[in-house]
Amino acid sequence: MIKIKKLYIAFFVMVFISGTAWAEMLSLSDGLRLATENNRLIKISFRERDMSHEDTLIARSRMLPNVNATISQTFLSNQPGARLGAQNLYTSERNYLSYGINAYQTLFSFGADTSRYEASKSIFDAKKLGIDLTKNIVALNFITAYFDLLETEKMFAVSKREVERLESHRLVAKNLFNEGVITKNDLLQAEVRLSDAKQRMLTLKNLRAIGASRINNILSRPLNTAVEVEDAPLNAISGDRLPALEKAWTNAENQRVEFGIIDREIKAAELEETVKRSDYFPKLFAQGGYNYAENRYQLQEDNWSIVMGVNFNLFSGGSTKAEVSKVRHRKEQLNEQRKKLADDIRLDVEKNYLDIKNAEEKIRVTKDAVAQAEENLRINKVRYEEGIGTATDVLDAITLLTTAETNYYRAAYELRRAEAGFGYAIGTDLVSAYK
Repeated sequence: MIKIKKLYIAFFVMVFISGTAWAEMLSLSDGLRLATENNRLIKISFRERDMSHEDTLIARSRMLPNVNATISQTFLSNQPGARLGAQNLYTSERNYLSYGINAYQTLFSFGADTSRYEASKSIFDAKKLGIDLTKNIVALNFITAYFDLLETEKMFAVSKREVERLESHRLVAKNLFNEGVITKNDLLQAEVRLSDAKQRMLTLKNLRAIGASRINNILSRPLNTAVEVEDAPLNAISGDRLPALEKAWTNAENQRVEFGIIDREIKAAELEETVKRSDYFPKLFAQGGYNYAENRYQLQEDNWSIVMGVNFNLFSGGSTKAEVSKVRHRKEQLNEQRKKLADDIRLDVEKNYLDIKNAEEKIRVTKDAVAQAEENLRINKVRYEEGIGTATDVLDAITLLTTAETNYYRAAYELRRAEAGFGYAIGTDLVSAYK
C-alpha cells in the first residue's frame, strides 16, 4: 500500500514538473528567436537557396571542358575485310578491344556561357535575400499572433471581471428581492445578463486556445503545447519618434528586401537575353583526345587528335527569335512588377502610419473613460442598494465599464500591431528591433 502511494506521489510530481516546463513563460524576443530558427517557411527558403546554389554550379560547368572516356570489347560474327583484285584482305580483328578519352571545350560563344553563369549567381543572390524576407514575414506573423494572444487574455480578464460584477449585482438583487424591495423582473434581468457574460467568457477562452495554437504553429511545435506570454511594451516608434510619412517612404525604398530581390531578377533576365541572342552567332570549339583500337592489320593502333571547329545554327524555325522576345517580355513584366511593388509598399507604409496615429488617438480618448466608468458603476451600485436607482442603471453601468476597458485594451494592442506593421513596411529587421 505504501509503495502504491509512493508511485502516485511520484506520478503527480512528474506531471507537475512536466506541466511547469511546458508552460514556461515565452517572451516576445525569445519567441522571435525560436520562430526564425524553427519555422518551416524559413527552412523551405533555405532549401530554395541551396537549389539555386546548385544551379550556379550547373551553369559554371558549361564553361569547363567536357571530358569523356570509353572502353569497349567488340565481338563480330564475320571478320571485316576487303576484296583487292582476286585477293581477300582482312582489315580488322574479329574480336577487338578499343578505348579512348576525349575532351570538348567551347572557346567562344559570344557571352552565352558567362552570361548564363552570371544570371544564375544573380538568382542565387535573390534567393539569399528571400531568406531575409521570409524571416521578416515570419517575425511579423509571430508578433501579430503574440499581441493577438495578449489582447485575448486582456479581453478574457475584462470578461471575467464583468461576470464577477454581475454575480455581485445578482446577489444584491436576490437579497433585495427576498426582502420584497424589488420585483422578480430585476432578478431575472441580472441572471440573463450574467448568463450572456459567461457565454462571452467561454468564447474568449476558446479564442485564447486558438491563439496559443497559432503561436505553436509558427514555432513548429505541437499545437497543444501550453503557451504563457508576457506583456510587451511599445517599440518606441510611435508618438514624437514616429518619422514623417515622406521619410518613411524613403526608408522603405532603401531598406525593403523585395526591391533587392526584384532588381536581381531583372539583372538575371537581362543576362538571359544575352544567352538567347548568342544563338544567332557561331560558337568556336576545340576537341581533342586519344583513341586506341586493337587491330594488327593497322599500321597504328592508337592515335591522338585535335579538332578546331565552328558550330553555326543556320535555321531553327524561328525559335531563337521567339525565345529572345519571350525574355524581353519577362524583363518588361519584372519592371512593371517593381513599379507595382513600390506602389504597394507606399500604401502599406501609409496604412500602418495612419493605424499608429489612429490607435494613439483611441488610447487618448479611452484612457480616462475607464476611471470614469468605474466611478459611474460605484455611484449606481450605491443608489441601487439604497433603493434610489434601478437595476437597469447598474447593468448599464457594468456594460459601460466593460466597454471602456475593452476599447482601451483593443486600442493598446492595435498600436502595438501597427508599430510592428510599420516597422516591417519600412524594411526594419523585426528580430533585431524587438530584442
